[in-house]
Amino acid sequence: MSDKKFTLTIVILFVVLTSSVVSFNFWIDPLWHYSHAHAYNDVQKVINEREQKVAQLQFEEKDYDTLLIGSSRATYIHPSAFDDWKVFNASVANLSMREYYSYLLYAKSQNKHIERVILGVDFFKSSEQEASGARSLDNYEKKVNQPFYRSKNLLSLQVLDYSIDNFNLSRKNSISEDRLYNRKGEAFAKKLSKDEIEKMTSSKIERFKKTFYGERYTYYSQYAEIMAKVKDVMPDGATIVFTTPISTELFKALVDTGLYDDYEVWLRDLVNVYGGVWNFMYPNSVTNDIRNYYDGHHFYPETGDLIANRIKNGLASTSPSDFGVYVTSDNIEAHLQEVRSLVAELK
Repeated sequence: MSDKKFTLTIVILFVVLTSSVVSFNFWIDPLWHYSHAHAYNDVQKVINEREQKVAQLQFEEKDYDTLLIGSSRATYIHPSAFDDWKVFNASVANLSMREYYSYLLYAKSQNKHIERVILGVDFFKSSEQEASGARSLDNYEKKVNQPFYRSKNLLSLQVLDYSIDNFNLSRKNSISEDRLYNRKGEAFAKKLSKDEIEKMTSSKIERFKKTFYGERYTYYSQYAEIMAKVKDVMPDGATIVFTTPISTELFKALVDTGLYDDYEVWLRDLVNVYGGVWNFMYPNSVTNDIRNYYDGHHFYPETGDLIANRIKNGLASTSPSDFGVYVTSDNIEAHLQEVRSLVAELK
């Protein structure tokens, strides 16, 4: 083979291989840069949730009127559960309460037609340990706005690995991990047996006791101030706040490690800042059933449906009557007295 023919062969081979990588990465779209859906990309792994969801805010059609922001717990609330509200679930793993502000500002810069924001808040994130560090989405915003950002990812062999994983997951069409998405932005967790759930819950409780609760927890003194800053981004009445419902077993661990008083301070601060908060975090018929959770900490999407139904429809909701109380300055004392009674029954 002549040098010229060899060079031409190499060039053709390079073009074919490169085109194949680009085409396959585009077809599967593991970084959520495009909006097409089909049978072989309908199960998607979490790669970097923040980057993936910032990219969605940047590149996908702005057809939503409601933004949902929360931690990994809130990822399991499906947008479709809010009926006629067009919800974009921007929730990501390990969200710091210091991230709400930059997240909301960025989302509003991408879609000026957002009518309401739903904030999922976690008690354990109100500690100095979890809340004091400065956090924002600035680095992700800069990354997705780099020149040729999407094009470079289409050429990436690392992205090709993600594409192959998603292709195989979609081909099997099974939920085999603790968080996988479909192309509608809905997250799912694999179903565990009751014994497996109890084991996972026990492990999570021990982790919370050692890492987040007890002596490791000190209520963050600027919590109300920072949440007020978040509130000011939206017009009055356009922000809905709810507490994420942990299992009763995990709530009991909170009480056992001496944090119940801090829980009350937290709820009072949320009510003072926002005027009202949907509280789901107390012993009730949903949180009492460990089967509603993957690990006592993250609830399954079916519980997310109940949360959405209560928030959207209030007293007219079909969710269990004891699941979710809208707490305001008018009823907070009565509500906390009821929670204290429920806590007393745990001992």
